[in-house]
Amino acid sequence: MYADEATAREILTGAGDTWAVVGLSDNTSRAAYGVASVLQRYGKRIVPVHPKAETVHGERGYASLAEIPFPVDVVDVFVNSSLAGEVADRAVEIGAKAVWFQLGVVDRAAYERVRAAGLLMVMDRCPAVDIPRLG
Repeated sequence: MYADEATAREILTGAGDTWAVVGLSDNTSRAAYGVASVLQRYGKRIVPVHPKAETVHGERGYASLAEIPFPVDVVDVFVNSSLAGEVADRAVEIGAKAVWFQLGVVDRAAYERVRAAGLLMVMDRCPAVDIPRLG
């Protein structure tokens, strides 16, 4: 239910191409760095969201979702599960179409809130694993 194949496919193919990647920094050893690179290779625009607001993969970073001055389609969450619910709530506030919690990021209450707000959501999945299977 929380990580179903159909919803993952719908987010990857139909939710839009602008992905805010929360927790993305220029640290090449972090999973977010590699996943963002894969998303770019598949035509997604990545928007780094990190307190340091670093430029990553050629894209300007922002310190928070609220600071992004253009619409975001998907919010991809690479933060600890204890912080993920707040990020999900901010995704709803900025008008995102979908929220994606990465592998190991689980917050069932946040999932229920996001779905109740009308957004698509999966958690405990990785788009870099799923997107190559679409082709």
